[in-house]
Amino acid sequence: MGRRRRYCRCGTTMLTMLLFVVTNSASVLLSSGAGAFLLRRYKPATARLWAWDDSAALLDDLNTTQSALADTHAQLADLHARLGTANSLLETLLAAMAAERRDGGTPWARELSGELELAVAPHRNVTGKATVFPALGHACARFQDDLEAYMRYTPGGECPSDEQLARRLMLNGCDPLPRRRCRPRSPAGYVQPALLTKSLWAIPPDTTVVWDAYRCKNYSCLVRGGGGGEFDLLGREKRRWMRDDGALAYSIDSVLAARPNGTVRIGLDIGGVSGTFAARMRERGVAVVTTAMNSGGPSGSLIASRGLVPVHVGPAHRLPFFDGTLDIVHWTSPEHVAGVMLEFALFDIYRVLRPGGLLWLDHFVFPGEQLNATFAPMVDRVGFRRLRWNTGKKLVSALLEKPMT
Repeated sequence: MGRRRRYCRCGTTMLTMLLFVVTNSASVLLSSGAGAFLLRRYKPATARLWAWDDSAALLDDLNTTQSALADTHAQLADLHARLGTANSLLETLLAAMAAERRDGGTPWARELSGELELAVAPHRNVTGKATVFPALGHACARFQDDLEAYMRYTPGGECPSDEQLARRLMLNGCDPLPRRRCRPRSPAGYVQPALLTKSLWAIPPDTTVVWDAYRCKNYSCLVRGGGGGEFDLLGREKRRWMRDDGALAYSIDSVLAARPNGTVRIGLDIGGVSGTFAARMRERGVAVVTTAMNSGGPSGSLIASRGLVPVHVGPAHRLPFFDGTLDIVHWTSPEHVAGVMLEFALFDIYRVLRPGGLLWLDHFVFPGEQLNATFAPMVDRVGFRRLRWNTGKKLVSALLEKPMT
């Protein structure tokens, strides 16, 4: 396969060079003295010749010939222009080919094959009239070994249990991932979830999760210490966002009071490990979607078991919401997001918020020396208006508003 592709690539290069030589030769001919001579030789007469004697037939033939030469002159001029355009396009193509050779010809270290090639290659759409390129993160080419391992599966079979490999790829910017044609394994002994609203604060059965990818093999392990306490629904999590200390800790009720009653209806919680923020908001009639990455534990499964909505969105991913649709976005920590990527994320949040929507930065970790020099000007540059702004040692909590106009 690789050898045939190299022969094909060489043949294409030779054909392109031949076309380049031919078009340049024609262009030189037409623009040189020979071309000018031809155009002058067949320049049409400015007046038609009329016959007054017996040579009428000969003059008619001459007039016909002059008319044909005039048409030829116009065609030659049009051809000259077309050859000039073709020459310019070929020069651009050859420059691109030279750049491709300098860069190694492809961003991938090796030729692609199997499921990865199928996932990355362009395909015709259902109408057969357009080419569709599958979505694939630009950074994927930098992690070809990991990506090839991730795509090593049996099409139509069971997906490998490699959650940590998927997470590593996504955190490195390879997002969305290209695996498409396998079925994730269902847990053995799966049971139906608890009913709402009991499910909001109930630890689900261990049989709702496939634990292969995690150090802890049950929820009891996670509650005892895994995940920093985020899985302890009846302990640490039960107390969160219930008290406002006037400084870094904001309560949900004080934040909702910043908007007319009932106007905060839908929102997003970025990086919520257990979905507790969404649970508290649901108790107040607000529907919140939670982004999760399954970092060290089955966050997505826990959030779903509580009757809430998790979405698998990495830090480099554009938020999957329409412009100007959300009432509130809650963001706990900018983990794995820094520099210009942080500014991209803030602009994306601004995009999905409706006019008057709220961005709640909750104990946002940021280096103290950069807080006022970098982060505060960035927030203002994006366009948010500050309703509350509290800082501590390497921390900031803020309630920001997208202006109405």
